[in-house]
Amino acid sequence: MSDTDEKIEIESITSPNHVQRLNKAKFMAMRDALLPVLPSEGPGMTVAEAKAALLPNLSQELFPAGEKAGWWLKAVQLDLEAKGVIARDGKRPVRLVRTGK
Repeated sequence: MSDTDEKIEIESITSPNHVQRLNKAKFMAMRDALLPVLPSEGPGMTVAEAKAALLPNLSQELFPAGEKAGWWLKAVQLDLEAKGVIARDGKRPVRLVRTGK
């Protein structure tokens, strides 16, 4: 199995006990682009602000011209929330922060 075919199991804060298998290379590329742009203190960043901030750092090989970046951002966001790595502040619009885990 090539690296581009390898899968990773992710969770979702919105669907406890449900595991989904996704492309590991794309998941890790998005995760590695998202975490450095998120602040560790409030008020955090909206999802749209996070997407705009991470796009310049995103692999063009995996996400040419940011293709499908929004979908992958949401998948990574929900998995990292389920794992406690990031959190939302509970207000609208959703604002994300790193938790330090």
